[in-house]
Amino acid sequence: MGTYINVGNQGFKRIRRSEYIDKSGLIAVVNDTLFTGQSLSCVTRCRRFGKTMAAEMLCAYYDQSCDSRNLFADLEIASHPSFEEHLNKYPVIYLDITNFTTRDIPRLDIVPTIQREVKEEVCRLYPEAETRSEDDLMATLTKIADHYKIHFIMIIDEWDAICREASEEKEAMDKYVNLLRRLFKGSNTAQVFAGVYMTGILPVKKYKTESALNNFIEYSMVSPGGMAQHFGFTKEEVRDLATKHGMDFDELEKWYDGYQIGDELSMFNPNSVMQAVTRHRCRSYWASTGAFDAVAHYIQMNFEGLRDNIIHMLGGGRCPVDPTGFQNDMSVIRTRDDVLTVLIHLGYLSYEWEEEECYIPNREVAGEMVNAVKANNWQPVVDAIQQSKQLLKATLDGDCEAVARGVEAAHDENTSILSYNNENSLACVLSIAYFYARNNYVLHRELATGKGFADLVLIPRKNVDSPAIVLELKYNKDADTAINQIKRKKYPAKVAEYVSNLLLVAINYDKSKKTHECLIEKYSGL
Repeated sequence: MGTYINVGNQGFKRIRRSEYIDKSGLIAVVNDTLFTGQSLSCVTRCRRFGKTMAAEMLCAYYDQSCDSRNLFADLEIASHPSFEEHLNKYPVIYLDITNFTTRDIPRLDIVPTIQREVKEEVCRLYPEAETRSEDDLMATLTKIADHYKIHFIMIIDEWDAICREASEEKEAMDKYVNLLRRLFKGSNTAQVFAGVYMTGILPVKKYKTESALNNFIEYSMVSPGGMAQHFGFTKEEVRDLATKHGMDFDELEKWYDGYQIGDELSMFNPNSVMQAVTRHRCRSYWASTGAFDAVAHYIQMNFEGLRDNIIHMLGGGRCPVDPTGFQNDMSVIRTRDDVLTVLIHLGYLSYEWEEEECYIPNREVAGEMVNAVKANNWQPVVDAIQQSKQLLKATLDGDCEAVARGVEAAHDENTSILSYNNENSLACVLSIAYFYARNNYVLHRELATGKGFADLVLIPRKNVDSPAIVLELKYNKDADTAINQIKRKKYPAKVAEYVSNLLLVAINYDKSKKTHECLIEKYSGL
């Protein structure tokens, strides 16, 4: 068993000894690319979405030095027509780039170290090829492939570790990009490699120069292509896990669902789900990392109203984003869209490609975003979020004065961050004020036509015995008008399928007096 070549299937064996959700269908997708013009794949996902597990699974499947048939016999890939054709048929070169970036060596020595150590190992394994000491890695692999009439599979895990950790060291980065170009963009690439699978967080196509590695087929959080279903856990997979472990599926859904990845409309964070079912407790298992800290200060700089966008999304809204201009380099952040795109790749936002919008996917991520807001000293927002628990209680208790005071406090505290004179700002302030309600409710925002009001509908989650709540915030009108408008719009009929009772909450903001009034009416006439 080698260090870099023919490393065997021990990694995937360890995975199979634990509870494993079958993602072997990914192998069939990769099989279809081998020996084709699409044989170079870069599959990037956010952290804790199974990148390394997928790489170790592919290594176990292709590696000719081991027999992995039993590892896959009960999995989806075993019934695929390509299963036998490629099972354990190739010499596999497996590189985890973090094994080099975490060593105590200068950044400039990383690429020479990769070249030297991999070259030495393949030369020991294939001694009959006429290689020379001055040959670089690609020249060595070309001579070996030609002499032994073989094709390699190359799997690179955390391909972008150098890009993320040494992005400011231009010479080290240039060396790394040139190594990848030498391996994968030369005339001998097809002669040497049956296929290449790289995985990491950031896509590669536009790294540094437009043409650096544009022959890779990219599958990312923004554009996952045919690999979308293999990026995370599906609703059906999580429902089965919940049943098996006696967990509340609705709680798992609230905490970890919400990612739309390509055509897959409901994807869960796989690592967090497995942590929750193992510990039998839903909570945030996704602590803040340096990757997020690296972009937090850009949020504070408020590119093109970015800060307003973040608050808007904390309130349950969505924001337009154009990910096409991002250079896939976290050291080159120039616009609001760049920051939002980074957050999508890191998993802090989900991307809805048809509408080209992003949003905060679930409670776990919302908590981390609140931590980021705290770190950036957006104290008015933090205060409103902390007070939102009392506001929900006052609403359910029918305490009109307390609700008016709570919304007014949220308004007063946030005027330094958000203007309070249009529908989006009104809705955003109201949504932030009811932030705590997300624990037990699904919030639906609906911006009505006409100037100066916004609607918020709170639908209780399936395991919550509470009324639905319909709120309307009017601007320079009166609370009675808002109540009547709710009834005219027949909002009760919209929520009739969920509950048998609900609360109508009308809040009016008097701009001249800068005060709010509130009326709460129990409605049970369904």
